[in-house]
Amino acid sequence: MNREDFPMLQKDIVYFDNGATTLKPRSVVDKMVHYLEDYTSNIHRGDYDAALRTNEEYDGVRKIVGDFVNCDLEEVIFTSGCTMSLNMVVFGFMKNYLHKGDEVILSKAEHASNILPWIKLSEEIGIVLKFAKLGNDYELSLDSIKEAITPKTKVISIAHVSNVIGDVRDISPIGKLCKENNILFNVDGAQSVPHMKVDFKESNIDFLSFSSHKMCGPTGVGVLVMKKEHMNRCNPLCYGGGMNQFFEADGSYELKSGPSKFEAGTPPIAEVIGLGEAIKYLEKIGMDNIHKHEVELKKLLVEELEKIPNIILYNKKADSGILAFNIDGVFAQDTSIYLNSYNIYVRAGNHCAKMLKDDMKIKNTVRVSMYLYNNKEDVLKLVDVLKRSEDIFKVII
Repeated sequence: MNREDFPMLQKDIVYFDNGATTLKPRSVVDKMVHYLEDYTSNIHRGDYDAALRTNEEYDGVRKIVGDFVNCDLEEVIFTSGCTMSLNMVVFGFMKNYLHKGDEVILSKAEHASNILPWIKLSEEIGIVLKFAKLGNDYELSLDSIKEAITPKTKVISIAHVSNVIGDVRDISPIGKLCKENNILFNVDGAQSVPHMKVDFKESNIDFLSFSSHKMCGPTGVGVLVMKKEHMNRCNPLCYGGGMNQFFEADGSYELKSGPSKFEAGTPPIAEVIGLGEAIKYLEKIGMDNIHKHEVELKKLLVEELEKIPNIILYNKKADSGILAFNIDGVFAQDTSIYLNSYNIYVRAGNHCAKMLKDDMKIKNTVRVSMYLYNNKEDVLKLVDVLKRSEDIFKVII
């Protein structure tokens, strides 16, 4: 699907590390170069033509994001990435909202960015972290979350799609459950927003985080969508130019309202403009089409790998383009090195989900993560190379 749009795919490679970062289409690269070459200027500072053009392009991306995930443009905050967005939620808002003994529900399949900030906050103010039980296939269900809720539960913070197991959490009923119980809902959308339609309002999400580089955009920029009702209570993590109304020698100051309050200093302008172009690119293809394509490829991969006796599959049923596997008796990184010798790029390790070993009973796996530009030929090449994996140590040593 649209492989000709991606310069890197003109090389003889199979790229299956899309959960880590995605390739960039020519249109995104061209859009950023156009800004850098033709109208470079800062935002909200100048009154000349190039600066006015930059303001228009940069501010216009908020509406693009708002239409993409169904939120108000005043709720779109640009950050450095999903990790920063999640840290802003925890240390900008939750640190002032939660109290000692309040409970936050997570799962052991969460990425480090959705666990470590909470651990740090528990050290600082004494909140209680609870981990909802994972199912037989390491998936997180609505029933499991219901079982974890108590009168002390104040926040549910989970990924929409986990980055190792790839299970798609049913966030709409979870959001409804949160609303009914006066619980805040924080969603890590790093592995969902690039791959399927996400509806901020319909799912009753309070905070939604995602990264540009996982959705055909550049690195260095991400988004935090925050309900407007929470913005006044959230403190910025960074103070400086562009986010204040005034400050005086007597120590008095006033911060701006809305997204500007959280965007001190010069932002990654070219990157934000690139993100807007990436979203336009994805919308032309259609998010439902992308998700269907990935699931079909993953189904084919599972069917073929099940025919190979020494392949262990961990998440065959997950309704996403993510598959975690190992070759029996082979360290995951050795498998990755082996596949690299055939120009097949995958991810090996714990994938920043270091608590998942408690349930999976294994620390490291090989992860294949699909995207729109992968095809049947990519899948069959991977399968063919894995069929010959009895020679793996002859290849990598």
